[in-house]
Amino acid sequence: MGQLVLLMPTGRAQVPIGSTAIEALARLGVTSASLAADSRTTAIILEGWAFDPARSGAAIEALGGSPEETRTLQSIAHMAVSAAPNQGGSIP
Repeated sequence: MGQLVLLMPTGRAQVPIGSTAIEALARLGVTSASLAADSRTTAIILEGWAFDPARSGAAIEALGGSPEETRTLQSIAHMAVSAAPNQGGSIP
């Protein structure tokens, strides 16, 4: 699954997750978008099976961002973690 994290300055980030942005992201293969922010940085996490993270410029444009002010992080690992009951074993 393609995953891309966009980091924008919070004061400059305009995150218009309206129908126009959603349609543009869908055309890029994005099926899921998540937002996180603090007082300095807004993070937009984009995912999709048909999404190519190498097309980050198009994704930034779809969200109304500036490539010059946006950092991009590409996924290097993805894993699932589940809580398993302790069966009396030990962790090596």
